[in-house]
Amino acid sequence: MKKKIALVTGGFTGESVVSLKSAAVVETQIDRDRYDIYKIIIEKGHWYYTDQSGQKLTVDLNDFSVRIHKEKITFDGVFNILHGSPGEDGKLAGYFDMMGIPYTTCDPLTSAITMNKGYTKAIIQDIEGLHVAKSLQLFKNTPQNAQRVIDELSLPYFVKPNNGGSSIGMSKVKSKEEVQEALDKAFAEDSQVLIEEFVSGREFSIGMYKVDDEVIVLPATEIVSSKEFFDFEAKYTAGVTEEITPGRMSEEEVNRVKVVAEKVYLKLNCKGAVRMDYFLEQNTRKIFFIEINTVPGQTETSLISQQVRAVGKTVKEFYTEIIEEMWK
Repeated sequence: MKKKIALVTGGFTGESVVSLKSAAVVETQIDRDRYDIYKIIIEKGHWYYTDQSGQKLTVDLNDFSVRIHKEKITFDGVFNILHGSPGEDGKLAGYFDMMGIPYTTCDPLTSAITMNKGYTKAIIQDIEGLHVAKSLQLFKNTPQNAQRVIDELSLPYFVKPNNGGSSIGMSKVKSKEEVQEALDKAFAEDSQVLIEEFVSGREFSIGMYKVDDEVIVLPATEIVSSKEFFDFEAKYTAGVTEEITPGRMSEEEVNRVKVVAEKVYLKLNCKGAVRMDYFLEQNTRKIFFIEINTVPGQTETSLISQQVRAVGKTVKEFYTEIIEEMWK
C-alpha cells in the first residue's frame, strides 16, 4: 500500500508565491511508486485540494481530511513546503501535532524560535567557531529608534524584518539619513525588526538534514550577487546572482563549517532539511551566522537541490529520505 502524503503549500505572506513554485517542483520529484501525493493549498480562511476537474475541495480541519468522489482521504504524513506563516513559524506544526499527523519539518518550538532571527542568534551565539554580528532588536516603530540605532551600532548595517523571509523588507543602510526609511520599510512587513552591523566577506548557504540520527551536511553554495546584497530580486531573478556549488573554500574551511553547521542543527533541535546562511569574514575567515531557514525553497534551481545533486544524489532520493525520516 502506498502511503498518502499531503503536500502543503501556499500561506499567509508574500512568500506564498515561492511556496507554490517549490510545491510544483516537489510534486514532480516525489517517488510516485512509494507515495500518493495530494497538494493542499492553505490560504486565509480556505484550505483546499483541487481535483482533476478543477474543483476546489475544502479540507475538513477537524481531522485534516478531504473528501474526493465520496471517499474520505486521510494522510499518513505531511510534506511541508509552506514558506513563511503558518508553515514555517510553528503554527502548522502545532496543528499537526494535535491531529497526530507526522510532518517533514521542525517541531512548533524550533519553528517559532528559528523564524525569529534575534532569538535564534541568542541561542546559537555560544557555539564554538561561530560568530554573530553586533545587532539591535526593536519591537515597535517609535520616533526614538533611529537615534538609538545610530548611537549603538556602527555603519553600515542591514535592517530586516525579524520574522520575515526571502529578504522582503530588507535594506542595507550606509548613512544616518537612510535609517528611518529602512526602519519604516522593515516595520511595514513585521512588528519586530533586527538591525545588524555589516560583515565584510563572502556569503554562503549550506543545507543539512538528519537521517537515522546522523546529521548530513551538504556542500555549501557560494552566493555571488551583482546586487549589494542577496535580496528578493537577487534570489528569484535569473542572471542576477551566480551560485557556485560547492562554494570556493579551502579544505580547512569546509571542515570547520561542517562542524559548526552540525552543531547549529543539533542546538536548535532541527528536523528535516534546513539551510544556514553565513559569511566568511574577509580577513579573519571567521564564520558569521546570518540566519537559518527551516523550510528552504525546493525549486529546480534552489540551493538545496543544487547541493543534493553535488553529492551525486537525485532530488527524488533526497525527498524519499526526508519523508521516511518523519515516521522514525
